[in-house]
Amino acid sequence: MEDRILTMGIDVGSSYIKIVLFDYSDSNRILDKHIEKIRKRNPAIVAQESTNYLLEKNKLGYGDIAYLASTGEGEMVTKKRGHFYSMTTHSRGATYFFDNVSYVVDMGGLYVKAIKVDSSGRVLDYKMTGQCASGSGQFIENISRYLGLAISEVGEVSLKSTKPEAPSGICAVLAETDVINMVSRGIATPDIIKGIHISVANRVIKLLTKLKADGIIVLTGGMASNTGMVTTVKELAKNSNIDPNNIKAHEDSIFAGAVGAAIWGGFRHVKLKQKTLTNNRSRAGKGTTT
Repeated sequence: MEDRILTMGIDVGSSYIKIVLFDYSDSNRILDKHIEKIRKRNPAIVAQESTNYLLEKNKLGYGDIAYLASTGEGEMVTKKRGHFYSMTTHSRGATYFFDNVSYVVDMGGLYVKAIKVDSSGRVLDYKMTGQCASGSGQFIENISRYLGLAISEVGEVSLKSTKPEAPSGICAVLAETDVINMVSRGIATPDIIKGIHISVANRVIKLLTKLKADGIIVLTGGMASNTGMVTTVKELAKNSNIDPNNIKAHEDSIFAGAVGAAIWGGFRHVKLKQKTLTNNRSRAGKGTTT
């Protein structure tokens, strides 16, 4: 392996772009990271500007990066060398953050995916929600905006609930109507937020139950940064034969996809270099044959 192999992983989500600068060598560590909210801007432009920012911050150019890998909506990243599916990158990112991981739950903006993995983070099986389900990060963000809360506040607010009330609608549109009715009935904001957390967490537990999850479970994606959501998933796990102590969330779980992309990018870079060296030796050997 080279003395130092720098890679970058870019995870383009529905609401945020997450980027990590990674040292894929003996240190195998995150050197720097950046997250940027897309808002109503062009994701491709935000991705490029965010990449340029992280490179300039670390006094690097594109030529210094051995492999720039994308995940998520990767077609938005114009200067990438390769793209990896989100299940693959979130799984590898989870196993970077924790040891002995058996299951990963990618709690993203549009979907929730429960993934069974092997010791190296390779996907063995998965289950996921539909896009219409009111069990996504985008749904929580929409509701928090309606209630006048920043997305960073909803976790702590949910922990103050005393009588949570969950929306009945499976479809996000119907669930949002339920929330509007709750507000009109005077239901306290913490109870509404907690109820939404319960609704989403129930879907997480159902997916894990379908996979017969019985080992270490790592939550990734934006909702894994929500303390109220993590707490709620653990609470519901108790009633589903899932040990809540096995459910983990790292402080950088939102970067799991980007980390996984950077690691797989480094792995592919080394393999491609080894293949090139082997081919060159083969050609050289044939050239000396008489």
